[in-house]
Amino acid sequence: MGRQTAGSAAAAVDERRLWEHHLELARIGATPRGGVNRQALTPEDAQARRVFIGWGEKLGLQPGMDEIGNLFLRLPGTDTQAPPVLTGSHLDTQPSGGRFDGIYGVLAGLEALEAIAESGIKTRRPLEVAVWTNEEGCRFAPGCMGSRVFAAPAQLARMLAVTDLDGVTVAEALALVRRALPDVPARPLGFPAAAYVEAHIEQGPELEATSTTIGVVTGIQGRRRFRIEVHGENAHAGTMPRRRRRDALSAAVAMVGGLERLMDDPADVVRFTVGRFVVSPNAPSVVPGHVLFTIDFRHPDATALTRLGDQVEAVCRAHAGPCSVVVTEVALTTPIAFQGLVPDTIRAVTERLGFPYMPILSGAGHDAENVFAVCPTGMIFVPCRGGVSHNEREYAEPADLAAGARVLAEVVVQITNG
Repeated sequence: MGRQTAGSAAAAVDERRLWEHHLELARIGATPRGGVNRQALTPEDAQARRVFIGWGEKLGLQPGMDEIGNLFLRLPGTDTQAPPVLTGSHLDTQPSGGRFDGIYGVLAGLEALEAIAESGIKTRRPLEVAVWTNEEGCRFAPGCMGSRVFAAPAQLARMLAVTDLDGVTVAEALALVRRALPDVPARPLGFPAAAYVEAHIEQGPELEATSTTIGVVTGIQGRRRFRIEVHGENAHAGTMPRRRRRDALSAAVAMVGGLERLMDDPADVVRFTVGRFVVSPNAPSVVPGHVLFTIDFRHPDATALTRLGDQVEAVCRAHAGPCSVVVTEVALTTPIAFQGLVPDTIRAVTERLGFPYMPILSGAGHDAENVFAVCPTGMIFVPCRGGVSHNEREYAEPADLAAGARVLAEVVVQITNG
């Protein structure tokens, strides 16, 4: 049929089909309160991958999985040698996650390819939907692991050796997923890509508050993550005098207080979170001898990210008291700005389709921040209710999800045939 404009692809996006796909995948790892617990490289993750592959195979999409477990569904183009245009996001969730974070980008990508196929559009470049491994980073740190290794394959061995709290390595967990998907062919790690477009719910309140349908993402703020281990000594709670204790919990609490003061920001730009706090032996009559806690620190300015983040270890040591402390930085992502081909195309397509839109900075990290290093990259945001995310109450309107998929369908066709 030759090249066509992308308008017919946008018109072919099926709002109901896209919504039903969300509801079906939300059943895998469903929680009693209506959310999803589908952590990376678990049996639930493998099951969701299998369902997704099945939907793709009905469209004739070719599956493949690389050495870190990134999954790709490929729609061939007329130029078989051309690097593909990628879209996608992730299937894994937080332990108390919602039904739309990450999965929307994957399902919007699938819907875009289905709409393109139904419209009879032939693309020059191949199109691929990517499912990036371990974006959330709640089971294995750091997050955005699959896209990180895709962009920097030399990190593969180090990432495969990462362990969860139970001592299971990424390599061991990935082997279980591979056994659940034995018919998925291997793909090379870090192949060339022409562009990457990621659709996502905003995870913030700005679009909804301004009645805006589409956010054209201008960039992603920087992020530093730390793991803090405080070593003291277990002791009897009834017999050990307080002055002789090496109480790891007391020291950890003092450290968190000091860090809160360091990160205090009247302008409320700094994002500082202690998200995990593990006390051992966690017994009522034992002085805690070990504490592990994590820090998630974010800022849109690279100078502030460096200045404040570089003080974390000193603050922890200053409040360690009789305990010792080990501070490990597990992830560093500098602020990035999306410019050029992808955001310009998103903006032009959104205007042509007539959706209200606005430029918006992402406060959350995404796989796009890593793919940005290897090809032109951009993101499409749609509203979520109340800006609530990483929460079982997370919700997005079907019409907004479909609007983002319509923009995505046109964008990938235009870039693929450009």
